[in-house]
Amino acid sequence: MKSLRSMLFVVLMSLSVVASSQTEGPKSEAQRSFDYLKSLAGSWEGYLTTFPQADTKTELMHATLRVTSMGTALVHEMRGDGPDDPITMLYMDGDRLLLTHYCDAGNRPRMVGKMLPDGKTVEFDFLDVAGSTQHGHMQHAVFTVIDANHHTEDWTYLMPGDKPVRAHLELQRTK
Repeated sequence: MKSLRSMLFVVLMSLSVVASSQTEGPKSEAQRSFDYLKSLAGSWEGYLTTFPQADTKTELMHATLRVTSMGTALVHEMRGDGPDDPITMLYMDGDRLLLTHYCDAGNRPRMVGKMLPDGKTVEFDFLDVAGSTQHGHMQHAVFTVIDANHHTEDWTYLMPGDKPVRAHLELQRTK
């Protein structure tokens, strides 16, 4: 009897998964953009250049993108020679593609993403921020896929006094 109940439970769960996948319909633009970004999962390295030019030299950066939580989130982690080690989460929230950047400045800006008409670029615009903005906050992000082994990232950080600092990364897949 117990095995019959277990079998019935498995069958019902399987049917509910099949039914929900058949009733979802076409994917939204935001979901297609998210699926596109998930193709960047892997290890990357490349050089960071900032504009206006910072006092620091151009440095080699390492990025890791990992799909997690049964495909519902993409974790982006960036490491360089300095103390920075920001984490960025990309995920769907209803019909919106969101990015939350866990910044070394101690805040968490959120941005809303959309695919640009070129079909290769996903742009994120500022939505809101949690935490102090005393030292500034991330304002804008752009991911452009060149091919399966190359992509660029452009990040805009808004310094106090609304002075933007832009960071450009040209990344090559290492794994």
